[in-house]
Amino acid sequence: MTIDTASADSSTRTRIGAIEAVQGPVVDIVCDSLPPMHRALFAANDGERYTFEVYRELDEHRVRAIALHRTAGLRRGMPVFDTGGPLQVPVAQECLGRLLDIFGDPLDGGPALPAAQHRPIVAAPTPLAEAVANEGILETGIKAIDLLSPFVRGGKTGLFGGAGVGKTVLITEFMHAIIHLHRGVSVFAGIGERIREGHELWHDMREAGVMPSTTMVFGQMDESPGVRFRIGLTGLTYAEYLRDSLGKDVLLLIDNAFRFVQAGSEISGLLGRMPATVGYQPTLSSEVAELQERIASTRAGSITSVQAVYVPADDMTDPAVEAIFTHLDTMVVLSRNQAAKGIYPAVDPLQSASSLMGRHALGERHYNIATAVREHLARYRELEDIIAMLGVESLSESDRRIVHRARRLQRYLTQPFHVVSQHTGIAGVSVPLAMTLADCEAFLRGDHDDKTEAQCYMRGAMSEVPA
Repeated sequence: MTIDTASADSSTRTRIGAIEAVQGPVVDIVCDSLPPMHRALFAANDGERYTFEVYRELDEHRVRAIALHRTAGLRRGMPVFDTGGPLQVPVAQECLGRLLDIFGDPLDGGPALPAAQHRPIVAAPTPLAEAVANEGILETGIKAIDLLSPFVRGGKTGLFGGAGVGKTVLITEFMHAIIHLHRGVSVFAGIGERIREGHELWHDMREAGVMPSTTMVFGQMDESPGVRFRIGLTGLTYAEYLRDSLGKDVLLLIDNAFRFVQAGSEISGLLGRMPATVGYQPTLSSEVAELQERIASTRAGSITSVQAVYVPADDMTDPAVEAIFTHLDTMVVLSRNQAAKGIYPAVDPLQSASSLMGRHALGERHYNIATAVREHLARYRELEDIIAMLGVESLSESDRRIVHRARRLQRYLTQPFHVVSQHTGIAGVSVPLAMTLADCEAFLRGDHDDKTEAQCYMRGAMSEVPA
């Protein structure tokens, strides 16, 4: 972060010590008095300001900190100053429509945010007395999600999948839905984003018309692990501000939560900690909880979180995946097999789950329809090998009917998205939950047995299909 007033700013702060050693992003500082953990410190040199966050006390006179900038230009003996608190970001309603970095500084070439109010990014979770229970479905207009793994309003949802199965596209479609269907606002936290991905996403959001109701914060892949580790908290801080100041539904999108874990693992190694299970940091569970437990709803408004989670080698038992999974209300698994068949969104209906999947939460009709659809798709999956070897003619009449309807249901649950309509040439559609239930009920009754599979593929409601 380049500022012209770095030297002037340092003169107004308390000198706390001096740099003893610099090893990559790790800075050892000799201190006159030890700062508390997670205190933000800084040094200034030739108009450049370098911010550090304290992570470890080495002895009674030295601390080890992680630099939140490139460390080129730092040297031994350089004075270090105390900011007086943890890392803070400026918050204002003008953050909507903006692209910001971990410090709340603009990345879009626009003016800086008003500095009238600041919030620390490291903060305690919402007190239990102020939190409200999560309840009800947050409709997304996406058929496969609303029917089989509905989102909890004010809850946490994870999109699990390997590389290239559509996690980022699905996240941006949720952003479109919350803005256009619920008139809410969105905060997008890009953790370890590639510059190409971030640039394309920013332009796609502007072209889709949702940027005026969106705040985007980015910690790019080439930045310090400290930036990638804290950018999620910066996004959460803006989400908390918008929840408290606007009183609206806030959609917090995190892409990718696995990179947050990776950044924590890098920091753990740089601090000299011994690795734990499968090489992950020993503090994995507490670091994930620090982020997840702050995603909460109050009487002022709600924060609904959707997090993309990369699954290493498609292994759902990976410790990082399991640590994140334990905090979620809904799990949407994106399958490579579904994507290979051209089924988009590539939701695996048999692995995905939601805490709302019960008669009490969904109602008798929704629960029965969702269960029947899942049973048809499960039976079809069981029979796929037999069909591949012996052909569908070898099945009984009842199994042939189930396969016939399951294939049409599978294609009906595909859907063109608004955010990629420019690339696909197919206009995006949103389907109300009531319409999805009515269509699936008709499929299960056999009302659409005369339709071809192509007529069910990449459509909205079946009422759009010509008779």
